[in-house]
Amino acid sequence: MKHTTKLVAAAVAATIAAGPAMAEQGITDTEVLIGSNQDLSGPFAAFGAPAVKAAQLVFDEVNEAGGVHGRKIRFIVEDHAYQMPKAIQGMNKLVNGDKVFAMLLSLGTPMNIAAFKLQDAKNVPNVSPLSAARQMAEPFSPLHYAGTATYYEQIRVGVTYLAEQKGVSNVCAMYLPTDFGKDIKEGAESISAETDGLNFVSETTHKPDDADFVGALQKLNADGCEIVALALGVRQAITVSGTAKKLGLTNMSFLNSSAGFHTVMAKVPGGVTEGMYAASGWADLLSRMDKPEVQKFFKRFTDATGEALPGSGALLGHSAAETMIRALEAAGPDLNAKSFQAGIESLNYEDVVSGNTVTYSATDHQGADEVVISVIKDGNWMEIARK
Repeated sequence: MKHTTKLVAAAVAATIAAGPAMAEQGITDTEVLIGSNQDLSGPFAAFGAPAVKAAQLVFDEVNEAGGVHGRKIRFIVEDHAYQMPKAIQGMNKLVNGDKVFAMLLSLGTPMNIAAFKLQDAKNVPNVSPLSAARQMAEPFSPLHYAGTATYYEQIRVGVTYLAEQKGVSNVCAMYLPTDFGKDIKEGAESISAETDGLNFVSETTHKPDDADFVGALQKLNADGCEIVALALGVRQAITVSGTAKKLGLTNMSFLNSSAGFHTVMAKVPGGVTEGMYAASGWADLLSRMDKPEVQKFFKRFTDATGEALPGSGALLGHSAAETMIRALEAAGPDLNAKSFQAGIESLNYEDVVSGNTVTYSATDHQGADEVVISVIKDGNWMEIARK
């Protein structure tokens, strides 16, 4: 479900189009500068670091072929380690120092939200951020382009599915008290409030560096939690699963959003994460290795990096870079924010690597709609439903 109202979107777009023209930055006859404000060393580095590598591989391939309309792509990346002070420094450097034309794959809900004011003032598009928060495309802006279904919608769909399949009713949340975490909590709360037989009964909040979840899980168990929506770091979600198993809490089903839908989650030795669920905006890469496009991406990434698996971060990096390339091609040789908007709004294609359909329009800046529900089984994510 997409929440952007077409009438509001059209009105905003018309207002922007009627406004004064703004000078572009980050474009020359031979180059276009793309920036990314990333977590390369913090709690979400498992997404950020491989995403950057995969995107750079796409850009390298395009540059080797001559670029887009004669322009090579220069990708400039800053590491904020999921810390707001560093994120503010990074975004200021990229927008005001490097003067990038567009931002791509910037990680973190609070980081992206904080950046919007600065980026919007300089007419800098924000494309496929590594955040599925509703604010990435709502309210509508001609400069904001989200990649997939929102955390909010992912959790609503995932909770509904698990409740129906398991015949349970008590829903809870474990989350970081950030914009990201609140989206997860509110998704779980809202579907419980709207659905007969579902009850949101408890919650616990956590810091990004928390590593002990015994007390929190004991509290949730005492409160009767049966489905627990997670908005934690990747390592934290793994720890929660392992701790729950040690405590014998077999009555709880843990549901990640796309922020916890990572290949590394399934590959933890000893079955620590076996049985964990995720509702995400894309399909797991390893489940689709029969497709030539996926095989090509897999080989190119592993050959270039020496890593055994591309993982979910790499998948997202590849897909975001593909969106950027397609948008730049569609924008034509006369590149500016307005032509870029027209270009990206014309896109409608199957992203084979991500296993979803990407469609933008003049009234809808959320690229993909599907919510894919998966479970970890025998060390792999297995798709069990698609809504």
